[in-house]
Amino acid sequence: MASQTRSGRLAFVPVRFGDDLVGGAEMLVRETADGLAARGWSVDVLTGCARDHFREPHHYAPGVTERPGAARLVRFPSVVSSHRADRVLGNRALAAGRPLTVAEQYRWCNDDVRVPGLFDHLLAHGHEYRAVVFAPYLYWTTVAGVQAVPDRSALIPCLHDEPTAALDVVAAPFRSARDVWFCTEPEADLARRRHPDLAPHAVLGTGVTEPGPADPERFRARFGIDGPFALYAGRREVGKGFDALLADFVAAVEHVPEPVRLVCIGPGPARLPERARRVVVDLGQVDASARDDAMAAATAVLQPSPWESFSRTMMEAWLAGAFVIANRACAVSAWHCARAGAGATYADPDDLAAALRRALGPDAAADGGRGREYVRREYTWSAVLDRIEARLDARFPVAS
Repeated sequence: MASQTRSGRLAFVPVRFGDDLVGGAEMLVRETADGLAARGWSVDVLTGCARDHFREPHHYAPGVTERPGAARLVRFPSVVSSHRADRVLGNRALAAGRPLTVAEQYRWCNDDVRVPGLFDHLLAHGHEYRAVVFAPYLYWTTVAGVQAVPDRSALIPCLHDEPTAALDVVAAPFRSARDVWFCTEPEADLARRRHPDLAPHAVLGTGVTEPGPADPERFRARFGIDGPFALYAGRREVGKGFDALLADFVAAVEHVPEPVRLVCIGPGPARLPERARRVVVDLGQVDASARDDAMAAATAVLQPSPWESFSRTMMEAWLAGAFVIANRACAVSAWHCARAGAGATYADPDDLAAALRRALGPDAAADGGRGREYVRREYTWSAVLDRIEARLDARFPVAS
C-alpha cells in the first residue's frame, strides 16, 4: 500500500555513504533512501566525507551533490582523532570482558569519525524534516545525531550481539528515538532484552534487489575454478567469522567424499595459515557481475559470521539458487534458515562437513529454490518500502 502522504522532506544519516560502498548498512541506507526518492519523496542523505573509518576520513569532498532520480547527497567535513588510542584501548577492554566507565565510553565514541557540521545542521534545520533516519547504532553520527532531533528521529540500528552493544553511550538512541526499525525479529528480540525502555518499534526488514542473469561458467573460466567449491563473500575480519571458518573448513573437508575448495572474494587481505592454502583460493575483491556469477557457480555459499542483523549475503545467495550454510551461533542466520525451510547451520567442523555433503547431494537445487522463494516473498523492495511508508504515516504523520 502506498503512503497516504508523501509530503515533507526525509533525511537519512549514515556514518558513511558512497555508490561504491558495499557494506550491509551502507547499502541498506542508500537503497532505502533512493527507493523512497524514486517513489516521489524528497530525500536528503546527510553524512561526512569518510570512505573508510580508519584510512580515508577525507576521501570525498564536502558539499551538495544532486543525484537525479535519487536522494540528494549533502556532505559535511569529517573530523577524526589522529591517535585513535582511546578507540583501540576500549575495544581491547571490551574484548577482554572489562566494562568501560562512562568517561571511557565517551572517549571511545569520540575517538572515531565525527561530523560536527552535520550535528550543527541538525540543530539548526532538523525541524525542517518530517523524519531523520539514522543507521547504524554504533557510531558518533547516530549517538550524537539522535540527541539533536529525538522527536523526529528513526533508528535503524543494525544491532548485533557484540560487546559494544552493551555500552551505555550507545543505548541512549534506543530509548530517545521516536521510532526504531529492525531488520529481523531476532534483532528486535535482542534490543528488547538489552533495552527494557526501548522506544516504539517495528520489524520492517530490508529489501534485496534480484540480480540479472548470472553465468556460472563465465566465473569458472575467468578465474580458473573447476570442481565443486564453497564460496565466502565478505570482509576478512575476525568479527565476520573468517578466521574461524578457515580452521573449520580445513577440518571439515577431510570428511567430505569429494574434493571441495573454499573460494574467497571480498575486500581486505586474506592472511591464510599454511594448512589452509591447499584448499583455499583467494580472489580478492571482484566486480558485482563476477560476484553474481560466483554465487550462481558455488556448490554452497557460507555465512560464518556470528553477528548479523539481517545477512544480505544469505539473501543474495538464495536469489542465485545456492545452498546456504550459516553459523548456528548467529540467531538471525538460523532464523532465516528455519523460516525459509532452506539451507543448513553448523556449530563445529563435523556439522560443516555434514552440510557440505548435503550441498553436494541431489536435493541441493530444490533447497536453493526454497530459499529463493523466501526472499521473493519477504524482502522485495516493493514490499519493504510499503512497510516503511506505512510506518512513516503512523509514527511521523504530517501536521494538520
